[in-house]
Amino acid sequence: MSDVETWVVTDGKSGMENQCVGLAEAVGLPFAVKRIDLPAPWRWLSPQIIAAAPERLGARGDRLPPPWPRLLIATGRASVGPAMVIRRRSNGATFAVQIQNPGVAARHFDLIVAPEHDRLTDANVISTVGALHRVTPERLAAEARTFAPALAHLPRPLLAVLVGGNNKSFRFDAAVAARLGEGLASLCERSGAGLAVTVSRRTGVEATAALRDRLRNLPAVLWDGTGANPYFGYLGLADAIVVTCDSVSMTSEAAGTGKPVYVFDLPGRRRKFDAFHASLLRRGITRPFAGALEQWTYQPPRDTERVAAEVRRRLELAPLSRISGSP
Repeated sequence: MSDVETWVVTDGKSGMENQCVGLAEAVGLPFAVKRIDLPAPWRWLSPQIIAAAPERLGARGDRLPPPWPRLLIATGRASVGPAMVIRRRSNGATFAVQIQNPGVAARHFDLIVAPEHDRLTDANVISTVGALHRVTPERLAAEARTFAPALAHLPRPLLAVLVGGNNKSFRFDAAVAARLGEGLASLCERSGAGLAVTVSRRTGVEATAALRDRLRNLPAVLWDGTGANPYFGYLGLADAIVVTCDSVSMTSEAAGTGKPVYVFDLPGRRRKFDAFHASLLRRGITRPFAGALEQWTYQPPRDTERVAAEVRRRLELAPLSRISGSP
């Protein structure tokens, strides 16, 4: 076995990779990130076919030769085949965790972690409220100290605004961005709040420009990807959070803070997203964003810690701490 005891295996998509890294950090074993590059036509084929031909991993991706790790944490379609190969060829030495529905029989993995809106059930499946993440009180406090000077001029209450963008289910264009800007402007006028806004790669140039234009005369800072990423710092410093509805990961991270979370609705629909947001609304975690501020409390889901505790138990490692169940 390698000195690195855990491999995180993904296709490099940040939202998915962060889930694996969050779990690896919570488990506490030394880990390395491995990114897979499956070229065409292999990336379109079933995981079983990839598992039968692991040498087809793309030249730009990381290789996955033995010695294999004690723990494998993987997610994404491209990771399923390689994870099946490693688990099988390790003869049980590698404990394989797959995050999200792998699309193959659960017996190919030691543990599958899937959000409850996936409706996946089996003896080795753990259901979570939302996505696993890297939000911890310690990380938020440290990042808040780092970025506090850059936001010291903004009034309180301070809102962190997490902006996603277009995907297969939702549309976020310049017109929608302007509507979000109008709602934020109304909130600032009513409450005197300050805004710490982040956009993502999916936001797009035109939507970012429209949002920046509407925020121009407001007490707001907009991070557009230049310089150090203040994402966790904004979460740590915020009194409340506004998040666009297109990202389960961002909403789960916001909910992990225990702070009031407002969800800004975008044009578009998908059953799994609707089920996820309905679940958070029912649990009293989120409320729709309507340009006004309210205060409420809730018990944040502890999915990452709960899954990490189960992984450590199955690896026969000492428990790190007592983990309470999700609400």
